[in-house]
Amino acid sequence: MSIFAVMTIRENCSLAGRNTFGMDVKADRLIEFSSTEELKSILPGLERPVLMIGGGSNLLFTSDYRGTVLHSAITHIDVLGETEDCLHVRVGSGVIWDDFVAWCAVNGLWGVENLSAIPGEVGASAVQNIGAYGVEAKDVIDTVQTVCLDDCSERDFSHQECRYAYRQSVFKNELKGQYAVTYVIFILSKVPRPRLGYGSLEQEVERMGGPTLGNIRKAVIGIRESKLPDPKVLGNAGSFFMNPVITEQEFRVLRESYPNVPSYPAPGGNVKVPAGWLIEQAGWKGRSLGPAAVYERQALVLVNTGGATGADIIRLADTIIREVKEKFGITLSTEVNYI
Repeated sequence: MSIFAVMTIRENCSLAGRNTFGMDVKADRLIEFSSTEELKSILPGLERPVLMIGGGSNLLFTSDYRGTVLHSAITHIDVLGETEDCLHVRVGSGVIWDDFVAWCAVNGLWGVENLSAIPGEVGASAVQNIGAYGVEAKDVIDTVQTVCLDDCSERDFSHQECRYAYRQSVFKNELKGQYAVTYVIFILSKVPRPRLGYGSLEQEVERMGGPTLGNIRKAVIGIRESKLPDPKVLGNAGSFFMNPVITEQEFRVLRESYPNVPSYPAPGGNVKVPAGWLIEQAGWKGRSLGPAAVYERQALVLVNTGGATGADIIRLADTIIREVKEKFGITLSTEVNYI
């Protein structure tokens, strides 16, 4: 291992502790940078390919990575300005997402409380457009600050330029692998704006005494912990599949055969159907295929029961996708990125 300033460079580095599936793979090189300047200083001549990772909570490694893995250690939060109703904050891409949510709750800032306990880091939140309980990261993101991996130029992406959609952004599509996120600028509300219309959240918050920031955060954490496995105990990447969005006509046809199918409104007059419900109805909840399994409490989650490879997880995912398609005529898409 060599060290330049506070930047660290590790050769032939294990990534087992840097992906929540716990895949025991290695990278030729792992570099952690703690500033935009450090990142720009190492990019020229850097051995390709290059992979930018956060907390590894949305990755499935299928083999060793023959290239350079970059990880941000930019971990400060700066207040840029405020109005009567809002606060603008710039957050380092290496800040643990839930630490940021906790910081917001302590400081009376609304907008991300529904996203409590989501694993990963702030930089990845802007790439993945993470979401839960009716809220998405895009709802509070103003600007994403980046460095181009090819020419070291800095570029700020406006909210519009990020082209956000359900679990999508320009960084996952047209510009995939081209930019490293260094900071994300959020606009947070100083005025209470609870959003409780998703699932059992409102009922749980009321049971706790009403919609305060603290109560919403505690309720979300409690619900998530009751449904999702701890990756330190059982390797997983959280929700493995995206909830499919279908047309209103397709939903009417589906409801004729399955009157109790749950649903939520989606943009453009479409309908979002819970992937977990589809997987459970297809008979996969709690079942395994070798060392890969569907979590017994939440069918959206695939787990490594011990010694699973990336190929094992993919084999299970592909089988589920095929059987859900055969049963419902709906094709599931994965939220997790295969590396």
